[in-house]
Amino acid sequence: MIRAAVNGAAGRMGQLLVKLICESKEFQLVSALERADHPDLGKDAGTLAGTRPSGIPLSSELVQPVDVLIDFSSPDSTLQRVSECIKKRSPMVIGTTGHAPEGLKRIREASAIVPIVLSPNMSLGVNLLAEVLPVIAKALGNSFDAEIVEAHHRFKKDSPSGTALKLAEAIAGGLGLSVKENAVYGRQGIVGERKRTEIGILAVRAGDIVGEHTVIFGGLGERIEVKHIAQSRECFARGALRAAQFVVAKPPALYTMKDVLAL
Repeated sequence: MIRAAVNGAAGRMGQLLVKLICESKEFQLVSALERADHPDLGKDAGTLAGTRPSGIPLSSELVQPVDVLIDFSSPDSTLQRVSECIKKRSPMVIGTTGHAPEGLKRIREASAIVPIVLSPNMSLGVNLLAEVLPVIAKALGNSFDAEIVEAHHRFKKDSPSGTALKLAEAIAGGLGLSVKENAVYGRQGIVGERKRTEIGILAVRAGDIVGEHTVIFGGLGERIEVKHIAQSRECFARGALRAAQFVVAKPPALYTMKDVLAL
């Protein structure tokens, strides 16, 4: 049994992870974590997740020894747990998005001490999509315009999504470009003719959309569209559990879902 902790356990993804872990034969929930001022601290994590009582109260500190910590929280909370996992030498799976460059640097430094899987999207479909996009982009070259449209629920705090940025990096890699120099985030006003090296990224926030990413390669007289739709958060949660099974047996390093899925 893999002893697992979930950080962000009262959130939408955290509750789903708690539920799947409690129902799993491969994992044992030993810690459910939230911020220190969370109103549900002390309540049973399984009950909060809508499954049977787990006997694990929601807490703000990682006390129990764990084989892996799965993090779907906020960038600040992630870094707090990174420090705790370094002290306990606990592997991590990080699905939290919106990290600043300094935060990513701390995660990279921590991966020299404990193994970490870091991915903005843990679904199999999205990671397969990221593998094929460089091939498509390279074949089409700059004769086609590359655009990404991403849609998420109204509660998402970061924009564009980490997945959209991952897909933009994949396209840029195929074209020999840089996202930092060539990405355009939405357009307004008289912006002039589209530059051939632009990679457009547009964000939609509405209702309860779980996650949709459409990549458009538009040419003259034709276009190619590749789309991934997450029909429920379960695809992300199951991907995170697969990453957790992978990382517990690995040496310290920074891994991605490409490593987990052996792509």
